[in-house]
Amino acid sequence: MEPTEATLPLFDEEPARPLADRLRPTRLEDVVGQDHLLAPDAPLGRMVALQRLGSAILWGPPGVGKTTIARLLADGSNLAFEPVSATFTGVADLRKVFAAARSRRTIGQGTLLFVDEIHRFNRAQQDSFLPYVEDGTITLIGATTENPSFELNGALLSRTQVLVLKRLDEAALSTLLDRAEDLTGHRLPLDDDARRALIAMADGDGRYLLNIAEQLQALPDPGTPLDTAALAHHIQQRAPLYDKAQEGHYNLITAHELHLFFAPTREEAAWAAERMDSDGHQLALLPALKSYRPCSRIATPPGGV
Repeated sequence: MEPTEATLPLFDEEPARPLADRLRPTRLEDVVGQDHLLAPDAPLGRMVALQRLGSAILWGPPGVGKTTIARLLADGSNLAFEPVSATFTGVADLRKVFAAARSRRTIGQGTLLFVDEIHRFNRAQQDSFLPYVEDGTITLIGATTENPSFELNGALLSRTQVLVLKRLDEAALSTLLDRAEDLTGHRLPLDDDARRALIAMADGDGRYLLNIAEQLQALPDPGTPLDTAALAHHIQQRAPLYDKAQEGHYNLITAHELHLFFAPTREEAAWAAERMDSDGHQLALLPALKSYRPCSRIATPPGGV
């Protein structure tokens, strides 16, 4: 169907931006949950204050502010911001970025190259950064959700500092909800228990929390605040973050294996194993369950805990 004059947007209208994007901080001090990196006496806070930003890898889960922090680091350090995604960028594209950075350098302008999902670059592509990081043509800020020790080559790691971003805690997520309500002028239609449940459901992911908050604010006025059961009715349960080929797989198995060792009864151990519904969990834990003995009968659980 061809668009008509009535369906075309006006010249001054733009498609609505997601709430998470509209709430993106414009100052480093407004970033929540990462004070261990951004406070004045923390690593990045000191670098920005001294105007001596070094190359770094931001390692953390989704929705904790990696992209926002990189952009604000460029602003705070007076560097040109060049964002690329490892998913869509090849060596030829990088060469153009390096050439532009070298040209800027001749007029005294530095460049912050932000590489999202940097772990997706292969070893040869990662090597292409080395001379430009080494001579200061670019300040490299990479973002990754994967363990850099496993995914990045040693030469690149030796030229960068790995900084670990934390999952957003309850206080940080609550602050995001408060900001969302202030921006939109509408309070979320949730009672206190449902609000706490929503924060727990986000599991430290600020972007996910704000996306769900936007959905809730779009609901018809329920008349009374939604309780936890009503919230669950409107919002689908979040799929667990799990990748059986990555580090999280082994972290999860270790945590549940410890739970089995510390379970007071075999029934509780069996219940714990049954609760694991992601592909691969139950299979990986079968040996632990079969060899289960109450803690009082064993010497030391894994890791000497």
